[in-house]
Amino acid sequence: MFSLKPPPPTPKPFFFGRWAPPGALGDAAEDRPSLTISRATEAGGTSVIVAPGGGYRNLSMDKEGRQVASRFNAMGVTAYVLQYRLGPRYHHPIELGDAQRAIRWVRSHAAQLGVAPDRIGMMGFSAGGHLTATAGTHFDEGNPNASDPIDRVSSRPDFLILAYAVISFDPAIAHRGSAQALLGDNPNPKLVQDLSNELHVTAKTPPLRQAKVPAEMHIFQNARTVSGWIWRIPRSACGRRCFPTGSGQGSSEVTEPRL
Repeated sequence: MFSLKPPPPTPKPFFFGRWAPPGALGDAAEDRPSLTISRATEAGGTSVIVAPGGGYRNLSMDKEGRQVASRFNAMGVTAYVLQYRLGPRYHHPIELGDAQRAIRWVRSHAAQLGVAPDRIGMMGFSAGGHLTATAGTHFDEGNPNASDPIDRVSSRPDFLILAYAVISFDPAIAHRGSAQALLGDNPNPKLVQDLSNELHVTAKTPPLRQAKVPAEMHIFQNARTVSGWIWRIPRSACGRRCFPTGSGQGSSEVTEPRL
Protein backbone atom coordinates (compact mmCIF):
# COMPACT_ATOMS: atom_id res chain seq x y z
CA MET A 1 0.00 0.00 0.00
CA PHE A 2 1.30 3.44 -0.80
CA SER A 3 0.91 6.70 1.07
CA LEU A 4 -1.40 9.37 -0.31
CA LYS A 5 0.45 12.21 -2.02
CA PRO A 6 -1.00 15.41 -3.47
CA PRO A 7 -1.30 15.26 -7.25
CA PRO A 8 1.20 17.28 -9.29
CA PRO A 9 0.14 20.50 -11.06
CA THR A 10 -0.35 18.51 -14.28
CA PRO A 11 -2.57 15.57 -13.30
CA LYS A 12 -0.96 12.21 -13.83
CA PRO A 13 -2.47 8.78 -13.29
CA PHE A 14 -1.48 6.82 -10.23
CA PHE A 15 -2.20 3.30 -9.13
CA PHE A 16 -4.57 3.22 -6.20
CA GLY A 17 -5.12 0.62 -3.53
CA ARG A 18 -3.37 -2.71 -3.63
CA TRP A 19 -0.06 -3.16 -5.40
CA ALA A 20 -1.43 -6.42 -6.84
CA PRO A 21 -5.08 -5.85 -7.81
CA PRO A 22 -7.34 -8.92 -7.56
CA GLY A 23 -7.23 -11.00 -10.72
CA ALA A 24 -4.21 -9.21 -12.20
CA LEU A 25 -2.66 -11.10 -15.12
CA GLY A 26 0.57 -9.11 -15.07
CA ASP A 27 2.17 -5.96 -13.70
CA ALA A 28 1.95 -3.69 -16.76
CA ALA A 29 -0.10 -0.48 -16.73
CA GLU A 30 -3.01 -2.28 -18.42
CA ASP A 31 -3.09 -4.73 -15.51
CA ARG A 32 -3.42 -2.11 -12.80
CA PRO A 33 -6.38 0.29 -12.50
CA SER A 34 -5.47 3.91 -11.94
CA LEU A 35 -7.01 7.27 -11.07
CA THR A 36 -6.05 10.69 -12.36
CA ILE A 37 -7.02 13.36 -9.84
CA SER A 38 -8.06 16.73 -11.22
CA ARG A 39 -8.74 19.10 -8.35
CA ALA A 40 -10.96 22.13 -8.56
CA THR A 41 -9.33 25.42 -7.57
CA GLU A 42 -12.29 26.31 -5.39
CA ALA A 43 -13.73 22.92 -4.51
CA GLY A 44 -17.16 22.78 -2.95
CA GLY A 45 -16.87 19.28 -1.49
CA THR A 46 -18.53 17.36 -4.31
CA SER A 47 -16.42 14.97 -6.34
CA VAL A 48 -17.04 12.69 -9.32
CA ILE A 49 -15.31 9.57 -10.57
CA VAL A 50 -15.37 9.62 -14.38
CA ALA A 51 -15.44 6.35 -16.34
CA PRO A 52 -14.58 6.88 -20.02
CA GLY A 53 -16.20 4.69 -22.65
CA GLY A 54 -14.68 2.51 -25.35
CA GLY A 55 -16.72 -0.67 -25.60
CA TYR A 56 -14.87 -2.34 -22.69
CA ARG A 57 -11.93 -2.66 -25.12
CA ASN A 58 -10.50 0.86 -25.24
CA LEU A 59 -10.81 4.04 -23.19
CA SER A 60 -11.54 7.51 -24.56
CA MET A 61 -9.36 9.10 -21.91
CA ASP A 62 -9.28 12.57 -23.47
CA LYS A 63 -12.78 13.43 -24.69
CA GLU A 64 -14.59 11.34 -22.06
CA GLY A 65 -11.99 11.73 -19.35
CA ARG A 66 -9.61 14.68 -19.14
CA GLN A 67 -11.89 17.17 -20.88
CA VAL A 68 -14.80 16.17 -18.67
CA ALA A 69 -12.66 16.49 -15.55
CA SER A 70 -11.64 20.02 -16.60
CA ARG A 71 -15.28 20.97 -17.03
CA PHE A 72 -16.11 19.64 -13.57
CA ASN A 73 -13.19 21.61 -12.13
CA ALA A 74 -14.63 24.80 -13.62
CA MET A 75 -17.82 24.08 -11.66
CA GLY A 76 -15.93 23.59 -8.40
CA VAL A 77 -16.06 19.79 -8.52
CA THR A 78 -13.01 17.58 -8.02
CA ALA A 79 -12.83 14.80 -10.61
CA TYR A 80 -11.05 11.46 -10.77
CA VAL A 81 -10.64 9.85 -14.19
CA LEU A 82 -10.73 6.08 -13.82
CA GLN A 83 -8.63 3.82 -16.00
CA TYR A 84 -10.20 0.43 -15.45
CA ARG A 85 -9.07 -2.90 -16.82
CA LEU A 86 -10.48 -4.00 -20.17
CA GLY A 87 -11.60 -6.99 -22.20
CA PRO A 88 -10.90 -9.29 -23.77
CA ARG A 89 -7.96 -9.63 -21.38
CA TYR A 90 -10.23 -9.04 -18.39
CA HIS A 91 -13.86 -9.93 -17.89
CA HIS A 92 -16.52 -9.28 -15.26
CA PRO A 93 -16.24 -8.88 -12.27
CA ILE A 94 -12.81 -7.29 -12.71
CA GLU A 95 -14.13 -4.01 -14.17
CA LEU A 96 -16.79 -3.65 -11.48
CA GLY A 97 -14.17 -4.39 -8.83
CA ASP A 98 -12.01 -1.57 -10.19
CA ALA A 99 -14.92 0.88 -10.04
CA GLN A 100 -15.89 -0.18 -6.53
CA ARG A 101 -12.31 0.11 -5.35
CA ALA A 102 -12.08 3.62 -6.80
CA ILE A 103 -15.22 4.71 -4.94
CA ARG A 104 -13.99 3.19 -1.68
CA TRP A 105 -10.56 4.75 -2.13
CA VAL A 106 -11.92 8.26 -2.62
CA ARG A 107 -14.35 7.86 0.28
CA SER A 108 -11.71 6.52 2.65
CA HIS A 109 -9.37 9.42 1.73
CA ALA A 110 -12.06 12.12 1.68
CA ALA A 111 -10.48 14.12 4.50
CA GLN A 112 -7.06 14.24 2.82
CA LEU A 113 -8.62 15.06 -0.53
CA GLY A 114 -10.82 17.80 0.89
CA VAL A 115 -14.08 16.30 -0.36
CA ALA A 116 -17.28 15.18 1.33
CA PRO A 117 -17.54 11.39 1.83
CA ASP A 118 -21.29 11.54 1.20
CA ARG A 119 -21.04 13.55 -2.06
CA ILE A 120 -19.02 11.20 -4.23
CA GLY A 121 -20.71 10.55 -7.56
CA MET A 122 -19.82 8.61 -10.66
CA MET A 123 -20.22 9.56 -14.32
CA GLY A 124 -19.81 7.22 -17.25
CA PHE A 125 -19.95 7.36 -21.04
CA SER A 126 -21.11 4.51 -23.28
CA ALA A 127 -19.56 1.31 -21.86
CA GLY A 128 -18.23 3.44 -19.01
CA GLY A 129 -21.86 4.36 -18.46
CA HIS A 130 -22.66 0.67 -18.13
CA LEU A 131 -19.89 0.34 -15.58
CA THR A 132 -21.30 3.36 -13.74
CA ALA A 133 -24.83 1.93 -13.80
CA THR A 134 -23.45 -1.40 -12.59
CA ALA A 135 -21.68 0.33 -9.70
CA GLY A 136 -24.96 2.07 -8.87
CA THR A 137 -26.95 -1.17 -8.78
CA HIS A 138 -24.32 -3.57 -7.41
CA PHE A 139 -22.75 -2.14 -4.27
CA ASP A 140 -22.23 -2.99 -0.63
CA GLU A 141 -21.71 -1.11 2.61
CA GLY A 142 -18.19 -2.43 3.12
CA ASN A 143 -16.78 -5.07 5.42
CA PRO A 144 -16.17 -3.65 8.91
CA ASN A 145 -13.86 -6.59 9.69
CA ALA A 146 -11.68 -6.20 6.60
CA SER A 147 -7.93 -5.97 7.19
CA ASP A 148 -7.69 -3.24 4.54
CA PRO A 149 -9.33 -0.01 5.83
CA ILE A 150 -10.40 0.89 2.29
CA ASP A 151 -12.57 -2.22 2.13
CA ARG A 152 -14.43 -1.15 5.27
CA VAL A 153 -16.27 1.73 3.59
CA SER A 154 -19.22 1.68 1.20
CA SER A 155 -18.84 1.26 -2.56
CA ARG A 156 -22.17 3.01 -3.26
CA PRO A 157 -21.84 6.18 -5.35
CA ASP A 158 -23.97 9.02 -3.97
CA PHE A 159 -25.29 9.98 -7.40
CA LEU A 160 -24.97 8.87 -11.01
CA ILE A 161 -24.54 10.70 -14.30
CA LEU A 162 -25.07 8.46 -17.34
CA ALA A 163 -24.06 9.79 -20.76
CA TYR A 164 -25.29 7.73 -23.75
CA ALA A 165 -24.76 4.73 -21.52
CA VAL A 166 -25.01 1.06 -22.31
CA ILE A 167 -27.64 -0.06 -19.79
CA SER A 168 -29.03 -3.44 -20.81
CA PHE A 169 -27.36 -6.65 -21.95
CA ASP A 170 -30.66 -8.03 -23.22
CA PRO A 171 -29.58 -9.59 -26.56
CA ALA A 172 -32.45 -7.86 -28.34
CA ILE A 173 -31.18 -4.36 -27.52
CA ALA A 174 -27.66 -4.71 -26.12
CA HIS A 175 -24.51 -3.21 -27.57
CA ARG A 176 -23.04 -6.54 -28.57
CA GLY A 177 -19.44 -5.41 -28.68
CA SER A 178 -19.50 -4.17 -25.09
CA ALA A 179 -21.28 -7.29 -23.85
CA GLN A 180 -18.84 -9.58 -25.62
CA ALA A 181 -15.77 -7.73 -24.35
CA LEU A 182 -17.04 -7.79 -20.77
CA LEU A 183 -18.58 -11.27 -20.63
CA GLY A 184 -16.92 -13.29 -23.39
CA ASP A 185 -18.48 -15.17 -26.28
CA ASN A 186 -20.96 -17.43 -24.47
CA PRO A 187 -21.92 -15.84 -21.15
CA ASN A 188 -24.24 -17.48 -18.67
CA PRO A 189 -27.78 -16.13 -19.23
CA LYS A 190 -28.07 -15.45 -15.50
CA LEU A 191 -24.99 -13.22 -15.67
CA VAL A 192 -26.42 -11.39 -18.68
CA GLN A 193 -29.58 -10.71 -16.69
CA ASP A 194 -27.60 -9.67 -13.61
CA LEU A 195 -25.71 -7.07 -15.65
CA SER A 196 -28.83 -5.71 -17.35
CA ASN A 197 -28.91 -2.86 -14.87
CA GLU A 198 -32.42 -1.64 -15.68
CA LEU A 199 -33.65 -4.80 -13.91
CA HIS A 200 -31.91 -3.98 -10.62
CA VAL A 201 -33.04 -0.48 -9.71
CA THR A 202 -34.26 -0.27 -6.11
CA ALA A 203 -35.05 2.40 -3.56
CA LYS A 204 -31.36 2.34 -2.61
CA THR A 205 -30.10 3.00 -6.13
CA PRO A 206 -28.31 6.37 -6.27
CA PRO A 207 -30.28 9.18 -7.91
CA LEU A 208 -29.55 10.22 -11.48
CA ARG A 209 -28.53 13.78 -12.21
CA GLN A 210 -30.29 15.12 -15.29
CA ALA A 211 -28.92 17.87 -17.52
CA LYS A 212 -32.42 19.35 -18.09
CA VAL A 213 -31.63 20.00 -21.75
CA PRO A 214 -34.77 19.95 -23.95
CA ALA A 215 -34.57 17.35 -26.68
CA GLU A 216 -36.66 15.27 -29.04
CA MET A 217 -36.07 11.90 -30.67
CA HIS A 218 -37.59 10.59 -33.91
CA ILE A 219 -37.40 6.88 -34.72
CA PHE A 220 -37.83 5.70 -38.34
CA GLN A 221 -38.57 2.01 -38.67
CA ASN A 222 -39.27 1.69 -42.40
CA ALA A 223 -38.08 4.95 -43.92
CA ARG A 224 -36.47 4.74 -47.36
CA THR A 225 -33.79 7.34 -46.79
CA VAL A 226 -33.16 7.09 -43.05
CA SER A 227 -32.59 3.97 -41.01
CA GLY A 228 -32.33 4.43 -37.26
CA TRP A 229 -32.94 7.69 -35.44
CA ILE A 230 -32.43 11.42 -35.48
CA TRP A 231 -31.91 13.20 -32.18
CA ARG A 232 -32.46 16.94 -32.20
CA ILE A 233 -31.25 19.24 -29.46
CA PRO A 234 -31.97 22.97 -29.63
CA ARG A 235 -28.80 24.86 -30.55
CA SER A 236 -29.62 27.40 -27.84
CA ALA A 237 -29.33 24.65 -25.23
CA CYS A 238 -25.78 23.60 -25.92
CA GLY A 239 -24.35 25.41 -28.92
CA ARG A 240 -22.13 23.67 -31.46
CA ARG A 241 -20.44 21.41 -28.93
CA CYS A 242 -23.17 18.79 -28.57
CA PHE A 243 -23.07 16.69 -31.72
CA PRO A 244 -22.04 17.07 -35.35
CA THR A 245 -24.91 17.50 -37.78
CA GLY A 246 -25.42 14.40 -39.89
CA SER A 247 -27.88 11.93 -41.35
CA GLY A 248 -28.31 8.20 -41.47
CA GLN A 249 -28.27 5.55 -38.79
CA GLY A 250 -27.40 6.81 -35.36
CA SER A 251 -26.89 10.34 -36.55
CA SER A 252 -27.51 13.42 -34.44
CA GLU A 253 -28.51 16.95 -35.26
CA VAL A 254 -28.30 20.16 -33.28
CA THR A 255 -30.50 22.26 -35.54
CA GLU A 256 -33.46 24.04 -33.98
CA PRO A 257 -36.60 21.91 -34.40
CA ARG A 258 -39.12 23.30 -36.88
CA LEU A 259 -42.61 22.90 -35.45
